[in-house]
Formats: sequence, structure tokens, C-alpha cells
Amino acid sequence: MPEPKRPKGTLTIYDVAGRAGVSIASVSRVLNGQGSPRADTREKVMRAVRELSFVPDGAARALSNGLKEVIGVVFRRGGEALFEGEDESLLFMDVINRGIEVEAQRRGFDVLMSSVGFDDEDVLPRIAAIAGKTDGLILHDRMLSAVGIARLADIVPIVTLAGSPTRASMNVRCDNESGMRALVQHLVIDHAYRSIAYLSGRADSPDNRARAKVFEAEAAAADADFQVGAPWLGNYSAAGGANVIASLLDAGTKLPRAIVCANDQTALGVMHALGRRGIKVPEEVAVTGFDDVPVARHLHPPLTTVRQPMQELGARAFDMLYSRISAAAGTPDVVLPVQLIVRESCGCATNPASRAGNASIARSGT
Repeated sequence: MPEPKRPKGTLTIYDVAGRAGVSIASVSRVLNGQGSPRADTREKVMRAVRELSFVPDGAARALSNGLKEVIGVVFRRGGEALFEGEDESLLFMDVINRGIEVEAQRRGFDVLMSSVGFDDEDVLPRIAAIAGKTDGLILHDRMLSAVGIARLADIVPIVTLAGSPTRASMNVRCDNESGMRALVQHLVIDHAYRSIAYLSGRADSPDNRARAKVFEAEAAAADADFQVGAPWLGNYSAAGGANVIASLLDAGTKLPRAIVCANDQTALGVMHALGRRGIKVPEEVAVTGFDDVPVARHLHPPLTTVRQPMQELGARAFDMLYSRISAAAGTPDVVLPVQLIVRESCGCATNPASRAGNASIARSGT
């Protein structure tokens, strides 16, 4: 009697190998995208898969590769909030994490999200515990030293965001230099503002340091009066930006003609604080941001800023991590282009004539 046909769910790669007339190893390489199987071998395997209606079991495939098919994403939680829900909205990180998630799902991976506080001490053991549950980690911003990253990299591959590549990790970031250069030139050359300040992000942030360095260089090159340093130290939050402005005004400090903020959330707080003191933006003080989070275009006035490709940033971070997990070669440091977005908070009308330095420029109305 002929052998009864088994349910599809009980089919294995042994059945595929038998139908294709190739080895189990060849079937595994074709289905897992590993090695370089010959074209005729690949065709035999895929024909057998179609004929048997074989569906590879994800858990079994992961087990055969020694993979969990899970990547971890760790970010830093904010502190004080100026507006209700500000910490929960996480504007910038939300969009990046969405990019990671979409790309991970496309590859059949799950994402384990976790967070650490800015003031948390000795976070390495906590992050190492997360690493033990994953095939690799994506770390937002700077939360570990190079030594800490190297120790983690002994467990799983590491990709950092907005940091610097190390011998043990890869990094993806946006072009802070060209973005800040275009923004400062627009303010001090196109608008001829002679006094300008940089309201910074957290002092330990690589993005913040890169933006501050270019801000000072460009302002000095244009012979503008510029202010930086401790009185202008923010923390990337709206509350941080508002507190800086309140402290300066309470001390009787005369504000510059333009304030360049380290990110859009800081700019949101600055505009809020200026409005509460009756100071008009941009008529009395121009304000700009960096990121172009979705709310930026809806502020009053709409915010001039530098657009970072946030979702692409997340997607590229996953791609880099996946290449390392798959033992494929990858570029250790990826830099994505940015775009100067001119709106009204800098003093421009809806369609101004502007220059953009090395960054591309876009003009946006309300």
C-alpha cells in the first residue's frame, strides 16, 4: 500500500532534501540564505519546497542557526517634563524605534524594548541581562563607555545610534556637521543676525558635541557674537529649554537675536518660555531646532529645523546589526544625509530665498 500522506505540518527539511535529491546541509543553506549554493542546487530545493508546500518553521530555523530571532533596543528615559506626556511621547525615539521594528519584522525578528534612566547608576549589568535574551543590541545615544560596549560585544553584536564606531561595535548617525553648518549660515548670513546662541543638549551626547563644535566654528567664521557654555546647557527636553530661558531672563541677561536649539523638543520649550514672557518669535528672537519631529510644522510659528531621516536611521541600524548577526561584512560607521527645513520661526516668510551650505534645503509653509 502507498504510504499515507502526512500533514504538511510534519514535513521537515529531510523531506525537502529527499525530494530535491540534495543533502540536508544544502537545503539548510538555501533556506537560511547562508553560503553560496550553486544555482542548480537552489532551483532543486525551491522546486521541492513548492511541490511539498513546505513552510520552514521559524523556531526550528532559529534553533539550527543558534538564534533567538530577537534583537534588543535600549534607550534613555527623560526626566522632568514641561508638558503632560512629554516623556511618554519620546518624539524622536518613537520614530527611530518604528524604523527598527518595521525592518526587524521584515526579517522575521522580534524586538525587545527596554529603557534606562539618565541618572541610573551601573546600567551595564541590566543591559547585559537584556543582551542575554537577544541576538544583538541597538543602543540609543551614549549610555555606556567604550569599555562597557566592548564587554557587551563579547555577548552579542552591538550597533550604537548617534555615537562613534569602536573596534567592538558599529554605529549609524546623521550628518550633524552639514546640518548645523547650513543652519548657522542661514541665520548669520541670510538673515544677518549678529548675535546668536546655542542651547545645547546633554553634555555627554556625541550629537550635541558635534553640533556645538560646528556652531562655534561657523559663527566665528561669520564674525558673529555667539554664546555657548554653562548658562546655555539644556538636556534635550522641552523643560530643559524652558528652564534655561527662564534662568537667563530672571538674571537680567539680554537674549541674542537668534537661539539655535540642540533639538526640536528644546526649541518647543524655548518658544513656550519666550511666549510666557511676552517675547515674540521670530520678531524679537528667532528660534530653530534640529530633528524635524512631526509636531515641528504645527508650532506657532512653524519651526525652522534640520530634518534627520529618523525612520531610516532605525532601519539602517537594524540592517547593520542583522549583517553582523549573519556574519556578513558591513560598514562600521554609516552617516545619513540631513536637510535644512526653512519655516517661519527663523524670520523667513513662506517662500524665502536661502542658502544651505553642504546640506540640502527645503522650504515649508504652515
